[in-house]
Amino acid sequence: MPFNTTTVKTSSDGAWQGENPMNYAFPLLIFQTTLVLFVSRSLAFLLKPIRQPKVVAEIIGGILLGPSALGRNKQFLHLVFPPWSTPILDSVASIGLLFFLFLVGLELDLSSIRRSGRQAFNIALAGISLPFLFGAGVTFFLHKAVRGEDRVGYPQLLMFMGVALSITAFPVLARILAELKLLTTQVGETAMAAAAFNDVAAWILLALAVALAGGGNKSPLVSVWVLISGVAFVAFMMLLIRPMMNWVALKCSSENDFLDEAYICLTLAGVMLSGFMTDLIGIHAIFGAFVFGLTIPKGGEFAGKLIKRIEDFVSGLLLPLYFASSGLKTDVAKIHGAEAWGLLLLVISTACAGKILGTFAVAMLCMVPVRESLALGVLMNTKGLVELIVLNIGKEKKVISRSKPSIGKTGFRA
Repeated sequence: MPFNTTTVKTSSDGAWQGENPMNYAFPLLIFQTTLVLFVSRSLAFLLKPIRQPKVVAEIIGGILLGPSALGRNKQFLHLVFPPWSTPILDSVASIGLLFFLFLVGLELDLSSIRRSGRQAFNIALAGISLPFLFGAGVTFFLHKAVRGEDRVGYPQLLMFMGVALSITAFPVLARILAELKLLTTQVGETAMAAAAFNDVAAWILLALAVALAGGGNKSPLVSVWVLISGVAFVAFMMLLIRPMMNWVALKCSSENDFLDEAYICLTLAGVMLSGFMTDLIGIHAIFGAFVFGLTIPKGGEFAGKLIKRIEDFVSGLLLPLYFASSGLKTDVAKIHGAEAWGLLLLVISTACAGKILGTFAVAMLCMVPVRESLALGVLMNTKGLVELIVLNIGKEKKVISRSKPSIGKTGFRA
């Protein structure tokens, strides 16, 4: 949502001039980043004995800092995380996520995706179809529970619920696999390839859901244009940009530092431009960065230099902000009553069962060992910020009510 930039000032003249730095964007961003890093790293240290990845600590840290815990103190929330600072914090955090997905694409070998392509496609198909069908059943139940004001059409609600339950959180999955050193294993490669197929299909379905929700004069054929544009973008990157990046990797040498610096700056600009292009298409900026990472030759000197220069800064500073931001937007206290908690448990259990059972069954049919099939099911069940994107779009299109749900005389509003 746009905010009034005229009321947001970048930096203060200092405390000696009688000004509070917390009322200015840049010093507040510094304080927010420091606080998020301190809380998330402290939790990561506490959770390390039970082998929980850092992303879990970062999300829990965001929940503790948000309106579910410390943020229940309105003075704390308005002082440390005022509403006007949210777009700034989210923008900085999104840049970190963009470059992290670029690093994931940089480390993921396309030959491994080709090796597991058919298997990954079958797993992705089952991993999205069964949860979508389960989501349709849950939607029917929720729609029947609506009493009084019925503002939501069944087709729109079905599409949004189906997408939200069937999508895999690609960034969270990549972060978990990278931290557990599973990204280059057979299970990790299959999970990443399946998640990529899964999310491309989910974004297409989401575009169709937006069209059904009545997004202005948009036609339901917008999903077809999204698909065609996405395929054209991938083809352009692989047929034109990939040979160009091969040439850049060959030209880049340790003997010419100036040339190295120019090519690395050009590559970083390419990450941003690729993200902009996929966002323009209507998929998501992170997929543009991921595809751009796939175009760079693996295992060479150029790839090593890129990883060395940006990995620590992105993973250590920017990325925790993105995962913590989801917790900052979560208020568990808004869930009231046994009926609301029961519906919440129903949706969660349905989503998990559909993902795990669908993936496990197809993986077994593909002759994957039982333990690895179960691991794939659990990995494909990764939930996170992509679902939040879907739900936020649902709120913007009035498919999902912003008011807290209740059942009874007031009715449950999806």
